[in-house]
Amino acid sequence: MGATSIWHWIIVLLVVLLLFGRGRIAPILGDIGKGIHSLKEGLKGDDKSKETTKTLSDKDPQ
Repeated sequence: MGATSIWHWIIVLLVVLLLFGRGRIAPILGDIGKGIHSLKEGLKGDDKSKETTKTLSDKDPQ
């Protein structure tokens, strides 16, 4: 019986639900989702700034 068995995860899920309750888990998951979304936006912003820097450095100084 390994740590990845289905019964192990069912028991862990039940314990978490008993400890935190359904009302406290939903906001936590929402906050995690917002954090992931803002991280993705931040990474996209880094790509745009790299492109801008590369474009500016490729131009010949006149």
